[in-house]
Amino acid sequence: MLVLGIETTCDETAAAVVERHGDGSGRILSNIVHSQTDEHARFGGVVPEIAARAHVDLLDGIVGTAMREAGVGFAELSAVAAAAGPGLIGGVIVGLTTAKAIAMVHDTPLIAVNHLEAHALTPRLSGALGFPYCLFLASGGHTQIVAVLGVGHYVRLGTTVDDAMGEAFDKVAKMLGLPYPGGPEVERAASRGDARRFAFPRPMLGRPDANFSLSGLKTAVRNEASRLAPLEPQDISDLCAGFQAAVLESTADRLGVGLNLFREQLGPPQALVAAGGVAANHAIRGALQEVAAKAQTTLIIPPPALCTDNGAMIAWAGAERMAIGLTDAMDAPPRARWLLDANATAPAGFANSRAGF
Repeated sequence: MLVLGIETTCDETAAAVVERHGDGSGRILSNIVHSQTDEHARFGGVVPEIAARAHVDLLDGIVGTAMREAGVGFAELSAVAAAAGPGLIGGVIVGLTTAKAIAMVHDTPLIAVNHLEAHALTPRLSGALGFPYCLFLASGGHTQIVAVLGVGHYVRLGTTVDDAMGEAFDKVAKMLGLPYPGGPEVERAASRGDARRFAFPRPMLGRPDANFSLSGLKTAVRNEASRLAPLEPQDISDLCAGFQAAVLESTADRLGVGLNLFREQLGPPQALVAAGGVAANHAIRGALQEVAAKAQTTLIIPPPALCTDNGAMIAWAGAERMAIGLTDAMDAPPRARWLLDANATAPAGFANSRAGF
């Protein structure tokens, strides 16, 4: 089957065409992504209104490019999939409305995709992977440990109780005067720093649950930065190194607990999978490799281009859902919040996007 996927939940305007074969394997025919980083950089974060307007201006052209690059016509599509949430509601409305229009005009099934499910299923597009597996999803708006039991069947084992991991990286970068987006800048500065200079806390270390907390660590960095002001370049590098080291140690501990909970409740996972933009951080990838080795399981991380938001992951999630007979009506709603596990509840302060949704 051939599925067009549309992604507009935050600051990437993206469309892709993916082919799913009868044996469950997939192939990306096109994957066009326009990042709005330059538009938002001077504000130090994503401005929802600017993002939504950019999606309106760009999406039709990006969909057209994706279709031409794939070499297929709209009449050949098996379905049109769009990220229907969670995310910035203005952007979600743009993408979902466009998908509905295409589906109606060409009498094609519509699939309203949960953005988090798209991240969860992406590893099955980039390589053979059977269920169940343990997903570590870390991005600007999400930090979760999820048991992926099948398409549409997820159990959340742990989540952030305050800041998402990518959000914490961005906020630390901003308080230290580093450019946006902050994650890569913090990683770059940390490579030049001394992680032992500051005794930052390791949030939630040793707790029996698998939840994360990063707000206190972020505050500790702010307090040290205020104490040292004005900051010298080496101060910034050392602060970044200390912050990143604390995140790595906390992440390893939280994932260790999450994998234990997985085994206790569900048996051994097929793999530990990392997805989301934070998975592109090389230091975090190294820490995850150690966690997987200790847990005697395989670490799988999709290529960097599939870790960050893109249309191929939406198209693939749509194809996976359609393969088991799941499609949506034209009244499928856009959602600012949409939990992956239907039985979970969002904790106080839970963030669903880099702008605070």
